[in-house]
Amino acid sequence: MKKWLLGVGALTLSLSLTACGSTTTSEKNTESSQQTVEKHSNETSKSNSNSAKSTENKKNLVDVTLEKSIDGDTIKVKFKGKSETVRYLLVDTPETKKPNSCVQPYGEDASKRNKELVSNGKLQLEFDKGDQRDKYGRMLAYVYVDGKSVQETLLKEGLARVAYVYEPNTKYIDQFEKDEQQAKTEKLSIWSKNGYVTDKGFNGCVKQKTTAVKKDTASKQSTSQPSASKDSTASSAETVNDTAGAQASSATSSGGSESFANCTELRKKYPNGVPSSHPAYQSKMDRDHDNYACER
Repeated sequence: MKKWLLGVGALTLSLSLTACGSTTTSEKNTESSQQTVEKHSNETSKSNSNSAKSTENKKNLVDVTLEKSIDGDTIKVKFKGKSETVRYLLVDTPETKKPNSCVQPYGEDASKRNKELVSNGKLQLEFDKGDQRDKYGRMLAYVYVDGKSVQETLLKEGLARVAYVYEPNTKYIDQFEKDEQQAKTEKLSIWSKNGYVTDKGFNGCVKQKTTAVKKDTASKQSTSQPSASKDSTASSAETVNDTAGAQASSATSSGGSESFANCTELRKKYPNGVPSSHPAYQSKMDRDHDNYACER
């Protein structure tokens, strides 16, 4: 009888241990399954986040053909078979051709550099989320040459300032401000003279020749300059007049009017063309409709 009871007890204990082991295994399997689901969920969420970020940063570039470089922040292109004027988003460069405005320091440098950039490589545009045109009908875009941002180059070289920041056309504002700060710290070109750059634009007109200040020469700006003399050295600091502007002022003050058959004739007297405020201005000679006739 005792042997029978011991046998039954042993059997009961064995069954209990088996059940316990089965429960533990089941719990482990359940926990493992939950961890797998959670891991998959996290990976999916991370993947979706990266995908969304990638989509946000993706550049939808469109190919265009350069027709003309107008100034430091404006070009004319052929887009979808139509001639369009493109104004660079988020940047501003000193004036060179604005009607009723003088040529500003470093304006010619910015214009020349912009022309160099857009004339050498595959030209493309990128539009932002907001308006694609300004109040003048010009297209608003980020400009690239061989995939490199023209705006960034101008900002880094101290030939442009960050300006005209209007939401939601602000995709690259953070990067542009970093580029601007870099040039400002190194006192390049427009940042080499205190007070020249303001929130509303640039102060002053060209009175003496200006040369773009590059990184390798910025450190030399603090070196004192010798006083001007009557020798040939002084001639290098000769006054540069805004020819078209001066001629316009003279003609306007005289109250006269002038008429030329074509640009060839007009340039004989006004080699650089004339602004819309000039008596000799004729809209038929302003083929690119930039309020400046017969410019070269």
